[in-house]
Amino acid sequence: MNELTTDLKLLHEETLNNLKRSKASNTLRAYKSDFKDFRAFCLKHGFNALPTEPKIVSLYLTHLSKTSSTSTLRRRIVAIAMLHKLKGHYLDTKHPLIIENLMGIKRVKGSIQKGKKPLLINHLKALINVIDKEIDNKVKKFRDKSLFLIGFGGGFRRNELISINFEDLEFVPEGVKITIRRSKTDQLGEGMVKGIPYFKNEIYCPVTNLKKWLEFSSIKSGPLFRRFSRGLTLTDKRLTDQSVVLLLKNYLNLAGIENTNFSGHSLRSGFATVAAESGADERSIMAMTGHKTAQMVRRYIKEANIFKNNALNKIKI
Repeated sequence: MNELTTDLKLLHEETLNNLKRSKASNTLRAYKSDFKDFRAFCLKHGFNALPTEPKIVSLYLTHLSKTSSTSTLRRRIVAIAMLHKLKGHYLDTKHPLIIENLMGIKRVKGSIQKGKKPLLINHLKALINVIDKEIDNKVKKFRDKSLFLIGFGGGFRRNELISINFEDLEFVPEGVKITIRRSKTDQLGEGMVKGIPYFKNEIYCPVTNLKKWLEFSSIKSGPLFRRFSRGLTLTDKRLTDQSVVLLLKNYLNLAGIENTNFSGHSLRSGFATVAAESGADERSIMAMTGHKTAQMVRRYIKEANIFKNNALNKIKI
């Protein structure tokens, strides 16, 4: 009997570990951060946070709706449900108390989402120009130029961008192939390969600048985009995703561009928007960005064509 109990305990622990491994570490951290806020709400009002019940979640959503968007509310529901699952508890997130309350909140607030600004071609050129003008150190110059040009050219998420290793690069006559070993929408690590071609204008060419970065940095293995020490000595430590945002905002500021509503995601959304403006179809955009569904890509295409396909263009005044 003791052996059976031990076996079941081990199976239970292994099952919980499999559930945890099914989600990326960054995703789990986000869930735990969201659940922390829910737990604080429950403690304040004398409710149980784990396990909880639909009525408590519904009250929490009403409380949260005063200061948060509906997308935040939906994310919190997912986080609460996931933490319950990881701890072996069931929570009915489709219960009418939750679903109908969320629908009512959406009617009052509206559900339109204003995303971060995409980094468009004029922004990208201004960014590269200011790096050329302001940065004398060639190693730093070509790191930063290739960081933004590759990030934009490949429609990368910032976490994908900083995760690239030298071993993931393959230079071919047409340009460079970059292997992405794991991404947000590729939890099983099946990987994908992105191809970035040469541009005619070498100043803004991702491949040309990447080659110069490798030449001046002498990187032959390990992380591609690395940090500098205070004395501008290149280290072997990988850039953080937050570093990408800080660098982007700093150079936009130097270029005289209001940087408040830009983020690391602006490189990816910028690629999709510019590609759509240039006539690329959603399938080819998705092939580069790695989007699993067309919903977000169609949103980029719609925004890119807001003036191109505007009915007012047909009116002569």
